[in-house]
Amino acid sequence: MRVVVQRVAKAQVSIDEQVVSKIRQGFLLLVGIAPDDGEEQLDYLVRKITNLRVFSDAAGKMNASLADINGEILSISQFTLYADTKKGNRPSFTGAAKPEIAAPLYDEFNRRLAATGIHVETGEFGADMQVELVNDGPVTIIYEK
Repeated sequence: MRVVVQRVAKAQVSIDEQVVSKIRQGFLLLVGIAPDDGEEQLDYLVRKITNLRVFSDAAGKMNASLADINGEILSISQFTLYADTKKGNRPSFTGAAKPEIAAPLYDEFNRRLAATGIHVETGEFGADMQVELVNDGPVTIIYEK
């Protein structure tokens, strides 16, 4: 799995010009799934993301987690994180899991994030989405497992 974590002041996703999900302060996650991903990747990434301390504490240091600030997550499926651009100018996406594998893993990833007590919103798997965000910092971290 590859997950791009962006610290945001707010974010939202729209489909056909209708807002389907939005959050206030927290993380926007762009989530890519590979064909061989499973339990190990889900457990690792949920633990890392929910415990990531990149929000300011009372002393102004990056030392607070989502739970500490009552933050939220907007999770967006993003198969293009597995784009291969080594040959030619048109990316190949053969490194991304097929939808029948990726969709259930993406759903389970979001269920596990929510099970930690953090409020989780999502886009729609496979949809053409417009994502708007106010990047906070900016702070962007990439996880790969």
